Amino acid sequence: MTNVLMLFSSPRHDASLSTKVAMALSNRLVSELGASITVRDLAVDLLPHIDPAYAIGRFVPVAERTPAQIEAVGLAETLVAELKAADIVVIAASMINFGPSSTLKAWIDHIVWPGVTMVPSHEGPRGLITGKKVFIVAASGGIYSSGPMAANDMLVPYLKQILGFIGLSDFETIRVEAQSFGPEDALRSVDAALTQVATLK
Repeated sequence: MTNVLMLFSSPRHDASLSTKVAMALSNRLVSELGASITVRDLAVDLLPHIDPAYAIGRFVPVAERTPAQIEAVGLAETLVAELKAADIVVIAASMINFGPSSTLKAWIDHIVWPGVTMVPSHEGPRGLITGKKVFIVAASGGIYSSGPMAANDMLVPYLKQILGFIGLSDFETIRVEAQSFGPEDALRSVDAALTQVATLK
């Protein structure tokens, strides 16, 4: 069975267009692949920002960890296990001030783990999370895929770079753009994104 990890991160919850398009993708994966979906809504079940308990605790031998370190590292281990178990990762990401939401960034900070998801070396990092397809559903108020604002896109390039750092390399981006330009532009963008979902091969 194909396992899918679905990450929602928009603070707009049910009104989120990245969530709407990601759900359409999820439904197609279930219908066509019989996929099993693991959902983590980062905007509802908020992850803590990383703190000393995690930053230090993950390098402390298990038997020597404090209760706070055990809890913090245990959460990261759960998140990494979800990622490792997935064949497909779907990230519904709303652009916030040109980049990812703090909720999505907190997830990234927990799963980028030296010695666990990547190995640092003098020759550069070696990612340990490989062989997975990643769909990035990126919603934004403006148009960042091309044109004068493209240089300000610190969402999609960042996600590809940081996830590539841990070994992921097979990306498909679905854009839901122009959401601040008015209802007609917004609707056209959503329709285009849903069409892309329906015609993915």
